[in-house]
Amino acid sequence: MKVAIIDDEPYSREEMKHLLTKYEWVEVIGEASSAEKAMELLLTDVPQVLFLDIEMPGMSGVELAEALRKMKKRPLIVFATAYPDYALKAFEVEAVDYLLKPFDEEQLARTMERLKKTVAGESAVERESRSHGKLAVQDEDKIIFIEPDAILYIFREERETYICTGKKRYTCRLPIKELEAKLATYPFFRVHKSYLVQLPFVEELIPWGNGVYQLKVSGAKEKIPVSRNYVKELRERLEL
Repeated sequence: MKVAIIDDEPYSREEMKHLLTKYEWVEVIGEASSAEKAMELLLTDVPQVLFLDIEMPGMSGVELAEALRKMKKRPLIVFATAYPDYALKAFEVEAVDYLLKPFDEEQLARTMERLKKTVAGESAVERESRSHGKLAVQDEDKIIFIEPDAILYIFREERETYICTGKKRYTCRLPIKELEAKLATYPFFRVHKSYLVQLPFVEELIPWGNGVYQLKVSGAKEKIPVSRNYVKELRERLEL
């Protein structure tokens, strides 16, 4: 389970990290000292759980939790705070739990068990909603089957459709429109009439003049064109 810790007090972050080392199935993938820095962190890697302080300089933890409710796939929230007065507000923003400082290990254990069940349940629903099949692609003189999660982007050139992974480019007999429908349960987005991109691999949106942009995609050397008609929705999908 991927976890991030958001707290303006370094000692509290260290204490929580130490307590979480007891859970082998937990990985702390990041930490931040403010809600604003937490939002930057979430642009690169979205954890499954945020341990979130409330009273912080600038944006409060509650305000961050409210902002995250707009995300299509938002992390679970556990408030970890010295202030007991925000429990009702935590309920309103659908926090999983509310831990008070100094942290009680037994209470944390109950929270972790609740998180484990919740994440497992969400993962099962997500797996069930996806197609169980793989995508058939042409690789020289044979047909192979690849996992949709491995696809960086897809593009159409003349009469060929190309499937691009981090390792290789393949051809596919299906037009982009059919592939877009087939991959609807995965986070693909049409950025151009000839391009589909898997959003978690997007690293940069680069202005290219006259309202046109290019995308830098992790693992790809080529820049991907973004039509001006798709820029607004793309930004909404990429931002919090």
